[in-house]
Amino acid sequence: MVGAFRNGEIRVELYENVRGGDIFVVQSACRPVNRNIMELLVMLDALKRASAGRISAIVPYYGYGRQDQKDRPRVSITAKVLAELLSVAGADRIISVDLHATQMEGFFTIPVDNLVSTRVLMDDLAHCLTGDDVVVAPDAGGVRRARAFAERLGIELAIMDHRGVDHRPTLVGRVKGRRVIILDDMVDTGRTLMRTVEAAQGAGAAAVDAYCIHGVLSPGALEAVEASPLRSLVITDTIPPPPASGKLRVLSMAPMLAEAVKQVHFEKSISAILT
Repeated sequence: MVGAFRNGEIRVELYENVRGGDIFVVQSACRPVNRNIMELLVMLDALKRASAGRISAIVPYYGYGRQDQKDRPRVSITAKVLAELLSVAGADRIISVDLHATQMEGFFTIPVDNLVSTRVLMDDLAHCLTGDDVVVAPDAGGVRRARAFAERLGIELAIMDHRGVDHRPTLVGRVKGRRVIILDDMVDTGRTLMRTVEAAQGAGAAAVDAYCIHGVLSPGALEAVEASPLRSLVITDTIPPPPASGKLRVLSMAPMLAEAVKQVHFEKSISAILT
């Protein structure tokens, strides 16, 4: 049972005997981010103190993942701070989906299974390819993910250049008259997505669809998507999504996460679902 005192402090009490058990705790670090993270930490500590045999924290969306490097003086590498907190609280293993940067796995001193949602996205996309599609990476940080995605689909890649003429973003690649598929690890405010849509439209794209793994969707983002030329936005349910409607569709990561739990529990290889 997860509750709180009147001053907001989190309190967790376990009603079942977990001594020696193989325990999996599922909690995304999504909005309200700090409360969800604190709930997870307290749950892990409660399980550890109840003598659980092994504790795996399933964090489909790893909050603070964008703060994974010291990009300015006197800033925190908060993604590493959270990694240390999870370990100290009692997690023996972390299972997540598409960490913002793969090098974040090095922040942990415990095993990390970073599941890749590519297979789920590809299964959805494969049946509706037009034969003249192009995958677009919305920024330099997403090029590696987009290139791997495009290669597995057997289609071309284009890249957004945010240092274009007069500081206006431009698309590097052949998109005129073609269907553009924007691939990104998350959609938050939607500003990056909207700039990419506008650049694709300006370059003469015939249609623009987007696949974004983590649907953070801060207030106003979904409204911006609905009002934009974007034909469709597909996200996964690593974060509890709003109801699918209009241009929004939601794909479930539940089967992949369930397979990961099964493999970990029975001490089997998980490599097949990591790629």
